[in-house]
Amino acid sequence: MSIYVEIDPNDFLGHMFNACSLDQVSEFVPERRGFRIHGHSTTVRLERVFWTVLEDMSDRMGITLPQLITRIHDQCLVANDKNISSCLRVICMKYMNIYS
Repeated sequence: MSIYVEIDPNDFLGHMFNACSLDQVSEFVPERRGFRIHGHSTTVRLERVFWTVLEDMSDRMGITLPQLITRIHDQCLVANDKNISSCLRVICMKYMNIYS
């Protein structure tokens, strides 16, 4: 018996779901967090996996998570009017594609 699992290249999605442990299921659960951006209170709702990436980014940059969110807000909303959650998800994906 081989320890290697043969993966059908056309079914990578099935492989990803089969590779998830019960602990990883929590990454799919949305979580709300409140922030003040330029004095305005706002709530952002993202899946836990995105919060994990954002926390890693802020640690790596040596800034707080609220500072990171504000910086992304200021830069990203030029391209995506008023949808901070969408901006954060795209930034997370770009970060993972470039830096992992």
